[in-house]
Amino acid sequence: MFPPGNVRMTPCTSSDCIAHAVPAADTSMPRPIAARTPKPPASVTVRGAARTTAPPIAAPASVTASTGRHTRSPTLIAASSVCAMPRALNIHACPSRGAACEAANTTLSMPPTATKAAAPAPTFQFTGSRGVRRERMTKLRARIAERLVMAKNTAAMLTTFNECDMSEVMRLRAEHKEAFEKRHGTGLGFMGFFMKAVVSGLEKYPRVNASIVGDEIEYHDYIDVSVAVGTDKGLVVPVVRNVQGMSIAQIEMGIKELAVKARDGRLSVDDMTGGTFTITNGGVYGSLMSTPILNPPQSGILGMHAIKNRAVECPKNPGHVVIRPMMYLALSYDHRIVDGAEAVGFLVQVKNAIEKPERLLLGV
Repeated sequence: MFPPGNVRMTPCTSSDCIAHAVPAADTSMPRPIAARTPKPPASVTVRGAARTTAPPIAAPASVTASTGRHTRSPTLIAASSVCAMPRALNIHACPSRGAACEAANTTLSMPPTATKAAAPAPTFQFTGSRGVRRERMTKLRARIAERLVMAKNTAAMLTTFNECDMSEVMRLRAEHKEAFEKRHGTGLGFMGFFMKAVVSGLEKYPRVNASIVGDEIEYHDYIDVSVAVGTDKGLVVPVVRNVQGMSIAQIEMGIKELAVKARDGRLSVDDMTGGTFTITNGGVYGSLMSTPILNPPQSGILGMHAIKNRAVECPKNPGHVVIRPMMYLALSYDHRIVDGAEAVGFLVQVKNAIEKPERLLLGV
């Protein structure tokens, strides 16, 4: 009736129980149990009622107190009566549960409880429109796109960067802005200073003002500066001609006239034809740094950007850090005609002219 092994018979104080077996703790290594052919349960009679003795139940895994590891007892528990049945069955059928019954019942593990499945995460349902529409490009935008792609695929473009201190130019502009507008009828901006600085750089490095025609280099004795202006119809580049002979006031008046034409859509083909160099000011849109694309067949374009206060070394007091209004400058050039040393030298010339505007008056 009982499997082989160490079995300790514990008498039950209840008269209803026939036998109660509690396995002794086996601290030795588990021994394999040979497969046994199940036998039909034996019937016993208690108080005139027939009860069926339950088959042997394998002992659950126990935890060793010293090591904390799970071990499985090789012995079996013979549940010969209701007292030895698990709690999940009906242990209350035993009228008097003694200490032995409680000890036997506590060795049986309770069945695991089923875990509740997690609720699925809510999904976002988009209810807006996902329509697609097309519109034909204007002739102006199509022409601009064609020229930009041609410049990118033809020229060996390279961009060099520098920064300039705008303190002196901003000081001059703040001191003489009202008097300048009363005298010339136009506002004093930064573009007039930069155009004069570009003229000084182009006169010192003439190949930046040149262009490639076939297998020849075409030099220009004049300086026509194209100014990139953004409009609702697209980017236009009207040309201010003969800038080398203009004053800052004449440059500002010429830019204002072209800006009004561009805003009203009255720019002609002649207004946008030619040009030996281009200036674009992305700073009016908040751009901090960019790499401008050449305007073919030109060989250089200067990019102006937003003015930001940054910590720099004081030029008049070396070793001390001060806060100055600084602007990043970018020069994109055609490396087929302009060498790197010339491009860097041109940008340094522009930087020096802006940081010390008196150089523009002295022509140095």
